[in-house]
Amino acid sequence: MSAPTPTWITATPPTPNGELHVGHLAGPYLAADVLRRFTLADGAPVLMTTGLDDHQSYVATRGLLDGLTGEEVADLNGERITRGWDLAGAAFDRVVAPRRDPGYTEFVQAFFQKLYDNGVLVPRTRPLPYCVPCDRWLYEAYVTGGCPHCGAGSNGNACEPCGRPNDCGDLTDPHCVVCGAAAEPRPQTRLYLPLAPFADRLARFWRDTPMPPHLRALCERMLGDGMPEIAVSHPSDWGVPVPVPGFEDQRIFVWCEMAPGYLLQYEPESARPAVGPVQFFGFDNGYFHAVLFPALYLAWDPELPLARAFVVNEFYRLEGRKFSTSRRHAVWALAALKEGGADALRLHVLRDRPHGRQTSFSEGDLARAREHLDTLWNGWLNRLVEAVHAETGGVVPDRRPDGPGWEVLAGRLTRLCGELREAYSVEGFDTRRAVDLLDETVRCAADYGHVHRHERERPAGREAYRAALAGELAVASALAAWAAPVVPAGAARLSETLGWGPARRVDATALTPPPAGTVLTLPDGPLFGS
Repeated sequence: MSAPTPTWITATPPTPNGELHVGHLAGPYLAADVLRRFTLADGAPVLMTTGLDDHQSYVATRGLLDGLTGEEVADLNGERITRGWDLAGAAFDRVVAPRRDPGYTEFVQAFFQKLYDNGVLVPRTRPLPYCVPCDRWLYEAYVTGGCPHCGAGSNGNACEPCGRPNDCGDLTDPHCVVCGAAAEPRPQTRLYLPLAPFADRLARFWRDTPMPPHLRALCERMLGDGMPEIAVSHPSDWGVPVPVPGFEDQRIFVWCEMAPGYLLQYEPESARPAVGPVQFFGFDNGYFHAVLFPALYLAWDPELPLARAFVVNEFYRLEGRKFSTSRRHAVWALAALKEGGADALRLHVLRDRPHGRQTSFSEGDLARAREHLDTLWNGWLNRLVEAVHAETGGVVPDRRPDGPGWEVLAGRLTRLCGELREAYSVEGFDTRRAVDLLDETVRCAADYGHVHRHERERPAGREAYRAALAGELAVASALAAWAAPVVPAGAARLSETLGWGPARRVDATALTPPPAGTVLTLPDGPLFGS
């Protein structure tokens, strides 16, 4: 019998023009990890992948601004990015490294060549900004100007605020990012992908693919305005060389490169996925994932499975302004992890995730998240363990949860668990809701404990009191399983304290006290927050 096909989860490759910041973690990376852990706990295989977007022009421009080579910038920040993932608990199964993985360049070029040979890519001569002082063609990160669609400040090729693509030459008042000089338009022949031939198939794909309304509106606006032609090559010396004769001095547009790069994430040998991925990305990358990539895949292999669902975050802001690596407006992930620890950082950014709206990080947020865990979660758990030690010497009593209060609490938490499973699922994915439900679990258990401590004051209340302690221990056991996708490190410590193994299923069966006789021993540090 063949092994079951894994659920494929992707998170958009980060650009190594800087290290990870808290906005990245609040966006695709920790959210994808939540789905990964939830799915694995359900007993289903998972493949979670990403890459490093080494060939982004933002890497090369950062090198020019800092006096470094593109390679130096990518290597330095690539190492910091992967270390940030590790410390934050974002457990990727595969990370593609474009400049190191054998066969990467050859596959990307073969993908591109096939599209050209099949007449999908065509040459077009159109204006492209040129910087005379730098003696450089300007595209993407090299140029800034006004978006031709919404008028906002934009770099070349795509506008972050409205999500629409541009052709670089249609930016208003273009300027060179490196030296600041005004750019002049000059004719340049590049290779283009006309999207109009894919309009009907893309419309059917959008109709059948779960995505948020903001992204669906972007797709429908582009369709209604007439699908554009997208430049897929640029004159540059940074990136994968174009294999088409006559264009040797150009490089494959990095977002066109990323499409075959995703295929290599799934299966480096065959590069032919058996299933479509659940894709996590920010809205500013929405056009690439929902329009450009599907068109490229349809052109390369019409039978290739397309994305199963799009899970999209809006911008996460820092004190009201968008996090930005290139502008160095950020709270860096490594520093934040050192300050607050993985539990507090994960809890905060997943509770504050910009899901359907923009949210903002403020100074003191991590300290408040750590205090929240210590006061609410650890406070209840510490009181519970102390109560068990006072009653039985720290040994789980041979008593099952019982009584009217337990029946009410168990029913409430069983219903809550159904909502939690929905918040963890692809269809209802919402980490903000998940954290709220975990907090509600702890509050319900803490209230139950306060009420039933009075049982021990009754002359005949000893058995009722021990049943109430068993009920609290059952909720603690459930919390260890239910919170693992959000705060895996703390959940693992709690599981160990209660004598449970790791990665139990998020369901109502976890609402069971540890086996009688289990000795409860708290770790040296806090259960959650260290």
